[in-house]
Amino acid sequence: MTVRHGFQATMTAQPGKGDALVDMLLHAPSLSRDDCPVFLISRSAGNADVVHVTEGWTSKEAHAAFFASAEAQALVAQLQQLLAGESEYTDQVPVGGKAEL
Repeated sequence: MTVRHGFQATMTAQPGKGDALVDMLLHAPSLSRDDCPVFLISRSAGNADVVHVTEGWTSKEAHAAFFASAEAQALVAQLQQLLAGESEYTDQVPVGGKAEL
């Protein structure tokens, strides 16, 4: 499957809520979607409340369709309750690489 659209988010949880944020993301509905073959969650080495999400989608349209769904909007609403402020989002065009855990 070819990843043609990427997305990265950096989120800062309220103090001490980083574990809850990571847990919620590890159960995100994106993980079971065939059109989202890359979904990586990582943390800042210096601040456990800073969480990064990297997603790879088969197309920009697949990404947009998913985030317009009720399921995705419910997740976003739940995530907002854990966040200390605005998240940083970046759309990306993948050009290569590797992800293995």
